Amino acid sequence: MCDYSLESIMSRPAQVGDKLVTTSFSNAITRGFAALDDPTVAVCLRAGTEIAFEREIEYDGVLPFLRNRKAGAKLARFRQISNEIPSHRDALEFPNGKVVLLTKLARGQHAKVLQLPAAARTVEELEGQAITTLVP
Repeated sequence: MCDYSLESIMSRPAQVGDKLVTTSFSNAITRGFAALDDPTVAVCLRAGTEIAFEREIEYDGVLPFLRNRKAGAKLARFRQISNEIPSHRDALEFPNGKVVLLTKLARGQHAKVLQLPAAARTVEELEGQAITTLVP
């Protein structure tokens, strides 16, 4: 999913292997991920997507004019921190448990999508899959 503030930006879902860059989009009040080869299209991640950055992840400090802070990690899992209030909800969770809003990520960082979350399926879909697998 993409943050509500990116609704007016052209977007597409993330795929395993996508090379991303953190960016600010024109006509939007937030930051997010774009494909490295097409920085005008937002790449939307589903909760649970795992990504790896080229370098230690950096994000804005408390005051924007101060130097960026480092997350202490190159790996992160995408998550949403709240669906109940209309605010920025897209975030990254690091292996140490720290959570940082996507809008706080420093621009220009390169990352790669490692793994997408498993898709939720109904019992009927799973049973249908087992039957088609068994029948030649």
